Amino acid sequence: MVQPAYDPETKTHHYEFLGPPGALGISVLVPVFTYFFAFGCDERGCPSLPLGPFLSNGLKQMQTWQFYADLWDTKAAIAYLAWYAWCVVCWAVLPGQWLEGTTLRNGEKLWYKINAFQTFIATMAALGAVYFLYGLQPFLFAYDHWIGLCTASLLMSVVQATYCYAMSFIPNTMLSTGGNTGNVLYDWFIGRNLNPRIGIFDIKTFNELRPGLILWMILDICMAVKQYSRIGRITDSMILVQIFQAIYVFDAMYNEAGILTQMDITTDGFGFMLAVGDLFWVTFTYGLQTRYLALYPVDLGWLWTSAIVATNCLGYYIFRVSNAEKNDFRNGKNPKNLQYMKTERGTNLLTSGWWGVSRHPNYLGDWIMAWAWCLPTGWNTPITYYYVIYFGILLAHRQNRDDEACKAKYGKDWDKYCKIVKWKIIPGLY
Repeated sequence: MVQPAYDPETKTHHYEFLGPPGALGISVLVPVFTYFFAFGCDERGCPSLPLGPFLSNGLKQMQTWQFYADLWDTKAAIAYLAWYAWCVVCWAVLPGQWLEGTTLRNGEKLWYKINAFQTFIATMAALGAVYFLYGLQPFLFAYDHWIGLCTASLLMSVVQATYCYAMSFIPNTMLSTGGNTGNVLYDWFIGRNLNPRIGIFDIKTFNELRPGLILWMILDICMAVKQYSRIGRITDSMILVQIFQAIYVFDAMYNEAGILTQMDITTDGFGFMLAVGDLFWVTFTYGLQTRYLALYPVDLGWLWTSAIVATNCLGYYIFRVSNAEKNDFRNGKNPKNLQYMKTERGTNLLTSGWWGVSRHPNYLGDWIMAWAWCLPTGWNTPITYYYVIYFGILLAHRQNRDDEACKAKYGKDWDKYCKIVKWKIIPGLY
């Protein structure tokens, strides 16, 4: 059978996110919601239900030029650029393993430097040095300049998305199969360039973990310092959220190689969607719980602390063990002798272990952990629970994308598989 010729500029014939209108809406709403969370929960108050009066007042402020002028903070912009430069330098100079990625459409593979964990350790050591030399005062900078840091990272996202879109028009650049519609706005948003690089520096994999997730961890630490500066101690609720989120970030850094098989890296182009998610949205919204607790301390006691710890441990166990089962199986290992289904493509699909419980048990574990991050904040405001709601919607969307891709890949075998593994994410519910 004659294979079709490789075309680096495969045309996209379908839209996601409702096409250009959806791309525009998300590009606007992501910054709006991020600033809403920042302005909506500060020393002046953290609105509880109903949100109507707060939203009305916020919309009035947004109609003035002064509101937008105040979003810029030169000191914060310099600090953010210095932080990003630090991450690039760490990538370049720290030792790391070079790994091959998955096979591209042209049959080739790219090499990626894996040293996010080393960058994380170096950063934590640098923070320790700052504390040893200057005490706690420098750690209050993040809270005092939160809005400016948000703006700097947002602008970085726009610049990178625009740069990568422009570079995608260089001849023979491999384009993503989902980002070459010909609509400028949509392709800029979804990502036209599959593997944007500057020499051997891969922009997409670099941004996936380092600048955003490690900065999220730094901001968490700064919020604990802020709480200590206000009340002279750190509450059990703050300690819980710090530990849970630190474990999540630590785990991501340590298992960086796992991202090379994720859809973000293998399939999606790098556009504003990934840039703003990696650098802006995750960094300044995933840790809102610590920002809230810095201003509004919550004392849980041993009973609630134990219950929340158990919830997080359950989620982490499901997340880590299910991912380990998948990665072992993909690498030709099956230490648990898990059952699987053969497909006409010659590949196999797991049908037992956690992958027999649901088609996406790792998503289930992730969502359970999301609840553990939010519960320590109590029930006085809905803002700190945005994450568990947003993350549930995000995981459902990812699951639908994954299922559509698997249906196209496996055909009728996927239908057989879905009859064996019935539940998509939550057994018995969804």
